[in-house]
Parts: sequence; C-alpha cells; structure tokens
Amino acid sequence: MLCFDFTFQRGGFRLEAKAEIGDGVTALVGASGAGKSTLLALIAGLLLPQRGFLSIDDQVLIDTATRHQVPAWRRQFGLVFQDGQLFPHLSVRDNLLYGWHRCPAAERRFALDQVLALLEIGSLLPRRPAQLSGGERQRVALGRALLYSPRLLLLDEPLASLDERLKQQILPFLKRLKEETKLPMLYVSHLHSEVDYLADRLLRIESGRLLGDCPGDPAVLP
Repeated sequence: MLCFDFTFQRGGFRLEAKAEIGDGVTALVGASGAGKSTLLALIAGLLLPQRGFLSIDDQVLIDTATRHQVPAWRRQFGLVFQDGQLFPHLSVRDNLLYGWHRCPAAERRFALDQVLALLEIGSLLPRRPAQLSGGERQRVALGRALLYSPRLLLLDEPLASLDERLKQQILPFLKRLKEETKLPMLYVSHLHSEVDYLADRLLRIESGRLLGDCPGDPAVLP
C-alpha cells in the first residue's frame, strides 16, 4: 500500500494531494498542467514537498515533520517517461541490465529472459536506441524498469509520444504486464481508451488538487 499526503509549491502553482493506493493499476487523470507529472515526481523522489508524508508497505520514505527523506535511488520505484529516456550510448541489453546490476541479487524479482519473453524484445538486444522504433523504445524502457525489481511502477503518459498504430501495439503489453507481474502501478494519462483498457481505479486531479476517486465513465474524464 502506497500512502501519501503532500503539499508542494513552485511559483504560482500549488499541489495538494492525499491518497492511499493499493494493488492493480491506478490511473491519474486530469487536464494538462493540473499536476499529474508533478505528483509522480514527488512520489519518485525527483521533487521534494514543502510539507508531506510518503510511505509504502509501512516503510516511511518522506516525513517532513522529522526531516526524514529516502533518496530516489533507494526507493526502488520504476519510472517510465513519455520518451523512454534510454541511454543512447548503450545497447538494448545494457540498457535493460542497468538497474538489474544495481539491485542486490536477493531482491531481484525478474530475470532477463522472463522480461524479454513478456515484452517480446529478445531480438533487439544488440541494437542501440537510435535503431529502434518508438514502440520498441517504450517496450525496452518498460523492461528496464521491471529489471530494477520495483515495488511500484510509475508510468508518466508512456504512450503519449506514439502514433495510434504504435499505441495499439503497446497497450496489450501493458495489460500483460499488469496481469502477469501483479505490480502496483500509477498510470498518468488523459486518454479515455488507455484508462478504460488498463485501470482498476481512477484518481482525478484538478488545478493542483487531488480530488480522489472518480467514476470510470469517460464523460467525467478531462
């Protein structure tokens, strides 16, 4: 269970967010600029709240009252961005194993062969990111995040940079990822089709305020 209660201020933008997130895929929906990516960055540890608390499975990661803070690299959260952000100078194999090598052997939850089969990327191992299509890059980015053995996957509009054809190719892999790994995921999107296909729960954010659960009816989505 992920629990958080944040206040974050930057310039004229203020974010207030409080929620408890369990297993399955939780979709975070809202208009552009509402604070979706900012909330993910706070959970990942890329930003720090002025006030707040964050815990996962009873481990406290942030408590501003006691000045306790676990840095991003020790949270063991997998983060996938819109463009994958692969290391351009590394092969697909080395990109995939970047986090795996940094994870203690006793904590590794997935093997390379398992992830290659899950995402169907075994044939891509010797290539560099520049030699991949957009869909292939996102599958490799997902594989790299999995091989880090995350306790939580944070997906920040991972299909936004893809055309409709590639989105329809990647969505089944995300569904398979959800069903076969059982990892809790927080999925940022503003597309009804993605949310309807993947999400078990919807949270809505408006102008920096997390409003909590909203119905799954596309009419209520931004």
